Amino acid sequence: MAVSRGLRESAMIILEHLTAGGPMTPKQIAAESGLAPRTVTYALRELLEAKLCRKVPNFKDMRMPLYHADEQRVKEIRRNLETWKMQARQFMR
Repeated sequence: MAVSRGLRESAMIILEHLTAGGPMTPKQIAAESGLAPRTVTYALRELLEAKLCRKVPNFKDMRMPLYHADEQRVKEIRRNLETWKMQARQFMR
């Protein structure tokens, strides 16, 4: 899967935060990651398009949606990344 190779670094950082920290609002993601709010918004849009996260209503504050990582897709990317690393090591020998 070429999805992870097409994502910007900021999107990968946010995906790691969502995977580790669970559902978050864009404001929480910006605070925890240290990324600018505009960068977070753009990266979340990128993750949504790649179907690596989903946006759900936040019943505590409907103005701030929550974003969840798609755990299955993240696992798939990690598996593929490990495969690519192994192939690269074999190629470099």
